[in-house]
Amino acid sequence: MKIEVRRRLIGTIPLLEVVEQTALYEKRPLIIYYHGWQTQKELVLTQGRKLAQAGFRVVLPDAANHGERKNPVSTIPSLTFWQSIQTNLFEFSLIIDFFKQMELVDDFIGVGGVSMGGMTTCGLLTQHPEISAAACVMGSPTYLGYRELLQVHVKKRGLSLPEDYEALTSWIESYDLMSTYPSLPKRPLFFWHGKEDEKIPYTQVEEFVETYQDDMIQFISAEERHLVRGETMSQVTDFFIRAKKSL
Repeated sequence: MKIEVRRRLIGTIPLLEVVEQTALYEKRPLIIYYHGWQTQKELVLTQGRKLAQAGFRVVLPDAANHGERKNPVSTIPSLTFWQSIQTNLFEFSLIIDFFKQMELVDDFIGVGGVSMGGMTTCGLLTQHPEISAAACVMGSPTYLGYRELLQVHVKKRGLSLPEDYEALTSWIESYDLMSTYPSLPKRPLFFWHGKEDEKIPYTQVEEFVETYQDDMIQFISAEERHLVRGETMSQVTDFFIRAKKSL
């Protein structure tokens, strides 16, 4: 099986499209997969290839301020981070609509991502019932909890945030999966997180899973830090295969 990797520019969004070469112009289940903080789309290409080998059309965008859209990180703590996630949220529908208009998408739309990309995934679930399944790898399902953690870290480092920081980031309340999950349609949802993660706390995912204990949620943990190995990529791929078959 030969996998084709195509570079596209949708509006101002540079992305990679990864799909089996014989299916370039055929409808396929679509997965948008997001990279992490201060990385780029090419660093999730291995995951994209694994999913494409399983029959999916995979789209790997560069987030704002990353990859081909690289900009300096603001000296205001977390500004660039939240801006990058919010731009992912803004651009999601544009990407989906592009592939639908090209008649390249069947009835399955999956979303996944690593770290910041996993947080993007959780946020998208709060607003998009058309998402069929989602995978969050090393991300937090609680934007509000993560914002609180950032505030603590900023204070410990002797830095400062705007006095109206919570008002400036008030949009995150609507995208907080932890608080909105009970009201959302239930779909297959996969979490993978390392217990020794030094960047995004394992406890935030653990609390979410223990709170809801939903049969649609699969949670895999490991004695790992903030690192994705090949085994995890295979587990993500297997999850999406099962999710597609279950629909």
